[in-house]
Amino acid sequence: MKSSMYAKRIVVMLTLLSLVVLAACGGDDEGAEESDPSDSEGEGTETSEGDGDMLVVGLDDDPPLLDPHLSTAQVESQIFLSVYETVVTVDENLDIQPGLAEDWEVSDDGTTYTFYLQEDVTFHDGTEFNAEALEYNFERILDEELGSPASSDLALIDTMTVEGEHTLVVELEEPFAPFLAGLTHRAGQVVSPEAAEDEEVDLSNHPVGTGPYQFEEAVAQSHISFEAYEDYWGEAPGVDQLEYRTFTNEDTRITNLTSGELDIVNRVAYKDIEQLEEDPEIEMSYEDGIGFQGMMLNTNRAPFDNQEVRQAMNYAVDREAIAEVVFHGGVNPSVSPFAPSSWANNPDLEVPERDAERAQELLESSAVDDLSFTLSIRPSPAEQQLGEMLQSMLNEVGFEVELEQVEFGTMLDNMYEEDYDVARLGWSGRVDPDGNIYSWFHTGETYNFTGSNNEELDELLVEARTSTDQGEREEMYHEAAEILWDDAPYIFLYHENDYKPMKENVQGFNHVPDGLIRTSELYFE
Repeated sequence: MKSSMYAKRIVVMLTLLSLVVLAACGGDDEGAEESDPSDSEGEGTETSEGDGDMLVVGLDDDPPLLDPHLSTAQVESQIFLSVYETVVTVDENLDIQPGLAEDWEVSDDGTTYTFYLQEDVTFHDGTEFNAEALEYNFERILDEELGSPASSDLALIDTMTVEGEHTLVVELEEPFAPFLAGLTHRAGQVVSPEAAEDEEVDLSNHPVGTGPYQFEEAVAQSHISFEAYEDYWGEAPGVDQLEYRTFTNEDTRITNLTSGELDIVNRVAYKDIEQLEEDPEIEMSYEDGIGFQGMMLNTNRAPFDNQEVRQAMNYAVDREAIAEVVFHGGVNPSVSPFAPSSWANNPDLEVPERDAERAQELLESSAVDDLSFTLSIRPSPAEQQLGEMLQSMLNEVGFEVELEQVEFGTMLDNMYEEDYDVARLGWSGRVDPDGNIYSWFHTGETYNFTGSNNEELDELLVEARTSTDQGEREEMYHEAAEILWDDAPYIFLYHENDYKPMKENVQGFNHVPDGLIRTSELYFE
């Protein structure tokens, strides 16, 4: 599956690059990461100051793909919620709520899901959303030729039956506890079947969903704009025009917010939080995050094919120092994929103090002579500072670390090619704990770029996702976290907390812990 996924991504990326040259309607490749935002970002667009008809959202990266079934980046999900809708959704407590399915039933044995869909819903191309359209979307995600990263959320589907125009019955091979949770994200985001089959449309550049906003245009390294969909089935959005602008430079992004060019931003540097909280024209919202951040180790490449070398890295890093120095106390030090707010978090797995002596003992025991490697980081001030701290800590115990700045899109491509030593990448998190661990660490799964291959862990993760008893699942995830700490294919460093700054006249913001901005609910005072 990885090879077909990568091939598809290359085709899409080449398409995007050609559209950059033509300045046509498409999302840009994230190669814009190293461009100077002060030179080009936001050019050619009107300011939002005093314009109650346009909501302008500042993003930290250029979205590579606008097709949710191919997406892997959170910045793309920020846009998806405006144009695509999910089968079910979540509220601020991460409880499942109706979406395109107004109701559903689950059989006693947990294997049959009956979805009763909203009526009078149309896609932006005018075609009808119904049970056949939903069935098509599930089949598209499961198509191995597409290579969708969301396929693991639907992998246990056995059969689907359309019962009437707006009822779909889904039979699973066995109980699958995270099934509904997966449908709140990319696996449940519904695209127009007609547009998906039309090669001239290309959803990666021209999204077509059922959401409150429909696609208008995209200009590379500048903006992606939408307008309210007149035939939207739900409550009309509070603002008629919506625009996303990319500012990879965190200082430029915040400057544009405080000057009035932006109304809200998806990400803020932790060093700027205090300043923004004291700004009378800025409102700040905060929620605990549900994802994880750390270092991804290529366990198929020396020296990280040695477990003791990997374990040494766990003891060589000072997580508390990183949290305070780089992130100004705005993150929580981490040792597992489960944030403190998650019911799967293991309270007995405490963040250890840095133990350089223990790290050196492990390296000596490993008998590995060459401890040199390249650490890939994204080109931002915070990442550079984090990279330099990690380099210093690891060099002190015997590693030889070279830092390499890599654009986000290129880093993702390197993951698919397994062409890296260590990469500073993390995960935005999912509603169910399964979404934070299975596809990342089960052998052969979608995001298992580390090459993690632990039979005991694999069996535990399968058992945890097929159990319907949350108490049993909790114990399994506690054990899984301990196995991951010991096997160390990934060095967990911290859990991000989510801060969303916005202009004081922006109203209606509902802070859901998934970190996504629900633009249709926003309006100006």
